[in-house]
Amino acid sequence: MDKKRCDFGLGEKGYKISEKSVIYHDTRWCKPEHRDKELYAMLILEGMQAGVSWELILKKEDNFRKAFDGFDPDIVASYDEAKIESLMQDPGIIRNRRKINSAVTNARAFIKVQEEFGSFDKYIWGFTDGRVIDHRLSKPEDMPAKNELSELISKDLKKRGFKFAGPTIIYSYLQGIGIINDHCVYCEYR
Repeated sequence: MDKKRCDFGLGEKGYKISEKSVIYHDTRWCKPEHRDKELYAMLILEGMQAGVSWELILKKEDNFRKAFDGFDPDIVASYDEAKIESLMQDPGIIRNRRKINSAVTNARAFIKVQEEFGSFDKYIWGFTDGRVIDHRLSKPEDMPAKNELSELISKDLKKRGFKFAGPTIIYSYLQGIGIINDHCVYCEYR
């Protein structure tokens, strides 16, 4: 028997959720993440998602990881114009110059945060003193697009030079790294 999952209207109007989305929901979404490299990866993937579906990002995630050197911020921070041009020609990723440039800018800002706080993990989880914010949603419609926490973190990230870090992107990021748990209360993958 299948476990009960959050119902985001998937399966309605003939839309079928992909296996990648199911796996992401079940194993990664709203699950606490503390590895700096993965915290950087999720920040870039969430920024890439602006204006497109998360389904598309998950479909291209392996390509993104390969194209961006495993999302190693130390490597991405050193990208030059030639590397950016090669990424612009890669059909396996989102070929948006502003988003690609932001990955490089954010890698440099990410490294500065690591130097200041000892790790990006200490910085980002410091906003909640290491606690998960569990909204205990009854239904998906109760999920906000942003909140005070995402606005606060967005403002701080932008002050530190991060791009594609608006409060809506950051809210989704906080879900993606498990600082916010927005699994519905009936979901068996909480």
